Amino acid sequence: MKVLILGATGFVGSYLLERALAAGRDVVGTDYNATIASSDYAGFQDRLVRCDIRYREQVQEVIDTTRPDVIYLLSAQSYPALSWRAPIETLETNVLGTANVYEAIKTSGTDPVVIVACSSAEYGDVAEGDIPVKESHPLRPLHPYGISKVATEMLALQYWANNRIRSVCARIFNTTGPRKTGDVCADFTQRTVRIEMGLDEPVLRVGNLDTWRAITDVRDLARALELLAEKGTPGEVYNISGSRTYQVREIVDLVQAHAKVPLKPWVDPALLRPSDEKVIFGDSTKLIQATGWSQEVSLEQTVGDMMDYWRRTLAAVKP
Repeated sequence: MKVLILGATGFVGSYLLERALAAGRDVVGTDYNATIASSDYAGFQDRLVRCDIRYREQVQEVIDTTRPDVIYLLSAQSYPALSWRAPIETLETNVLGTANVYEAIKTSGTDPVVIVACSSAEYGDVAEGDIPVKESHPLRPLHPYGISKVATEMLALQYWANNRIRSVCARIFNTTGPRKTGDVCADFTQRTVRIEMGLDEPVLRVGNLDTWRAITDVRDLARALELLAEKGTPGEVYNISGSRTYQVREIVDLVQAHAKVPLKPWVDPALLRPSDEKVIFGDSTKLIQATGWSQEVSLEQTVGDMMDYWRRTLAAVKP
């Protein structure tokens, strides 16, 4: 099986590429504006090619050369907070980039399964009575990133309807793990390790502690995406969500339990967003029924693994 991972030097893509290699797949990944440290993909650099999906000719060359059986479409501007500051870049990358991928597939004459990384951000703020949210819920995103992901998904589904390109859309809920940056678990664990190492004062800067999030470990997510490539139905959308919610202050408690020094949380106004969904929690029943997927890695294990990751990473670069 030939596998193409668009965005292999991103957080999720790096795990998918490693898993594909371990399974003996013929795999190629693309690299542009990596969101993980170079040391995290040093072991598979020989499998990477340069590709910015905003440029059709680059995408066309990659697909024509690899002629994959499975494509994981993960290349994106994937940070909701950044999308407030860079809405045009977010839309160009996520929407025009998606169109470039599908047009390149049309031209190539190939027939891959395309697993499209969509997002829970598409739902926006969901009423308490509709939680955990199902795939049938209306889409009302609250920021440019969420809007871009709605458009990404609609493009994927119309290329299935009109061109029979086998698109399976995964609405991914909060996912974290070692290598992650820019989410609450990554920020808390990294700041804590910096405090442990004497690089920062013993004050843990936090944002809104009153929101609730269902959180999935990246290793469970990668397995879910692989199962969708094998068993997902083209033209369908699947939630991938953790099975329970955590209030953000509970995550602080988990980090404190793993910390080697006492911490004093402090709400930093700079970390508060213009709008923030109170609860993000998806119903994964459709995914489970289609693939047999289940969540295997606990948040306690995830937080501990992230703390160990930051201890190794920061120790390697500490002056």
